[in-house]
Amino acid sequence: MYIKTEVPTIYVNKLTNAVSGRVVWSPLKSIWVTTMYLLGIYAIFYTFSFQNLLVFLVTSAITLCLGHSLGMHRRLIHQSYTCPKWLEYLFVHLGVIVGLAGPFGMVRTHDTRDWAQRQGKCHTYFSHGSSFIKDGFWQLHCDLILDHPPQFKAEPILDTPFYQFMEKTWIVQQLRLMCILWLIGGWQWVLWGTCLRVAVSVTGHWLIGYFAHNVGHRSWHVDGAGVQGYNIKFCGLITMGECWHNNHHAFPGSAKLGLEKGQTDPGWWVLLVLKRMGLVNHLVLVEDLPKRNELIKIDQ
Repeated sequence: MYIKTEVPTIYVNKLTNAVSGRVVWSPLKSIWVTTMYLLGIYAIFYTFSFQNLLVFLVTSAITLCLGHSLGMHRRLIHQSYTCPKWLEYLFVHLGVIVGLAGPFGMVRTHDTRDWAQRQGKCHTYFSHGSSFIKDGFWQLHCDLILDHPPQFKAEPILDTPFYQFMEKTWIVQQLRLMCILWLIGGWQWVLWGTCLRVAVSVTGHWLIGYFAHNVGHRSWHVDGAGVQGYNIKFCGLITMGECWHNNHHAFPGSAKLGLEKGQTDPGWWVLLVLKRMGLVNHLVLVEDLPKRNELIKIDQ
């Protein structure tokens, strides 16, 4: 019999554990990221121009902020604000073309890791507890197969035709953007606005995950959790606020990630603008969340 955990989509039974499992090579993930790396490196060395660099920066900012941070993370995964379905679908689509996975894959990976890190112990794949090189290879090229995994139930997402389509076609969703870039700027724009962007975004996602679970500042301790989050200074702008991971471990349902003075959070700034425009509502803040008895205020 499976019972619901504090992570809404994760269900466990008495055999479920977050420790026992094996890391296996994922051909699709590995071939995808390697291809993007090779084409991205070619772009840097053979097609560099400031115009191409601008294309890379603009497409990265839009997909990472509106897509990954606001669409996938703060909306689809944590439901930390409400918005019209068309806007949710647009943001999640932009999140898909970040190049990490489809919507089901993103939610399943995030929530399984979230559940595992709340346990007293978990596999080092979940905790980013291996060496820098080993963890990079694992996260970018491999998957973890647990011996006794939890059940993943996310019917509101799984039953949505749009998300089903996005999941089945997440890699080829790049084609629409690639065509637009090609029509405007040719193959160089495709290389910079798609291949290099995906390579840097996927690598950056891993790097923040690695450092945000190993080094940095903590204001909060989650008692009983085997893995703690850390706030990474000076990365707020380039991560759209996602680097304030200690805050996120403490208050995962908050739409605002930069909670302290000086913690830049572009994702939150965009949400405030959208709220003034009447496009988003019910922004969840720390004071709106249930009290967590396991949460301890510290300064470390």
